[in-house]
Parts: sequence; structure tokens; C-alpha cells
Amino acid sequence: MATEAQRKKFTVPQLALVKNSSRRLAMVTAYDATFASIIDAADVDLLLVGDSVATVMQGQKNTLGVSMEQMEYHVQMVSSAKPFALVVGDLPFGSYQASVTDAVQNSIRLIKAGAELVKLEGGVHVADQIAAITNADIPVMGHIGLTPQSYHRMGGNKIQGRAEGDIAGSKDRLMKDALAVQDAGACAVVIEGVPSDVAASITKSLSIPTIGIGAGVGCDGQVLVMHDLLGLSPRTFTFAKPYAQLRNQAIAAVAQYVQEVQSGAWPDSDHSFS
Repeated sequence: MATEAQRKKFTVPQLALVKNSSRRLAMVTAYDATFASIIDAADVDLLLVGDSVATVMQGQKNTLGVSMEQMEYHVQMVSSAKPFALVVGDLPFGSYQASVTDAVQNSIRLIKAGAELVKLEGGVHVADQIAAITNADIPVMGHIGLTPQSYHRMGGNKIQGRAEGDIAGSKDRLMKDALAVQDAGACAVVIEGVPSDVAASITKSLSIPTIGIGAGVGCDGQVLVMHDLLGLSPRTFTFAKPYAQLRNQAIAAVAQYVQEVQSGAWPDSDHSFS
């Protein structure tokens, strides 16, 4: 792992250099300055300020209720940590679907809040929005496959790309979505919740890097939600690996504090004023 003195800021043009190289991109979600600085110190490439804040921090069932104001707030907190990693800001549900104008204006808001590129979900049906945002000189990351903002259309968060045909979520449609995102000017695309072979095929067909989550090792990079990676969530997912068990450690630490308060052992003389 590089030291802070050795690190250089990761930039949008470097994404293109990763394609067809042995380098793999590592992206992790972050929602505030404290955790952004911790994750950035681990030499991660990209920090995603995701609308997943709804489910992992706000306790919501899905991501649909997150507002632009909330996303701006969390982007501001993450960018205030001044990370070496590239800051990706998620466009929330309702901020780009209605019109190209909405898409550009809300992208501008996230950039002003501190994002360095924006991410939006969808393929063929959002190609015009992606093109308009990139024409405004704002880099865009696409997101296809299991798109959480399509929660109701999918009937919940379900694996995509298993069915044949050209309907939304089918194998053939995913390839068309990926190519549409690329042709519209996106600089990278997240592939979520699809079979490994489908994601690998899409990755080989694109000239922009793919970042997988629940999409196998054939992508050009990977992303995990911070709470899943650190073991902060009580839930476990097949596609996520807890690299630590911080929830259990935090509960144990607080329980010890409670016991010491109740017994009168805290605060002790070393932590009191005279």
C-alpha cells in the first residue's frame, strides 16, 4: 500500500488506462468525512457516495426515497476529507428520469457539492441523459443490471441477465444497455447482480472499464458497500464479503463502557480533572 507521500490523486482520465491492463479498480461506498478518510487511507481508487445511504444508514427498504439535497449533503461530507480517490456522486431516483434538463442540472449540483463524476442507473432509456451530461463536460459512470432504482419494475432486488430475449433485465438487453451507455459517452459502467459469464462478455465487448458487484471476477474492477465490507451490517449477502467484524467489536466496546459506568469504574482518575 502506498504511503500518503507516494500517492497521487486518481483522476477520470486514469479510468481509461485501466481497460485492457492487469490493473483492477477498487471502489467502496462512503457517506461521511470520517469513513471517507479511513477508506481513502487504504489506497482505494474510487469513493462512491451512493444512494445506498438509504438502506445502510437511513434504514429504508430501498433507495427510492433519497433526495437530491441528501445526496448533496453526503457528497459534501465525503469530498471534505480531500481524498486521493475519485469521488463518485450518485444521482438519486427522480433526479434525471423526467428530462435531459433535470439530468444536467442535478449533475451540476453534485459536481458543485464536490463530486468528480456522477453515476446514474439504466441503459438504452437513459442514453440521452448521459449524452447531455457529458456534453456539459461532466464525466458519467453508468449502472446496468440490477438497478436498485428499478425496484418495483424488477419486483424487488433480483438477479438480472438470466433470461433470453430483449425485455428489460434480459441477457440481450443488458448488452444493448452497456453499449448504449458507452456510446452515449460514459467513462465507466457498474454491472450489478448478473451472472459472471454475462458480465465477463459485456466487459470484453466494451472499451470502457466495468466495475462489478455480484457480477463475478471478469469485470475490470469491483465495488462493495462499506457497511458490508467492514461487517457493520447485521445482514449478510452472497455477493459481499465482510473483511472485518466491526459491528461485533463496536457492540462489545459499548457494552464494556456501559458496565464500567454502572459499576462506577468510569471515569477513573486518569480521565478526570483535579
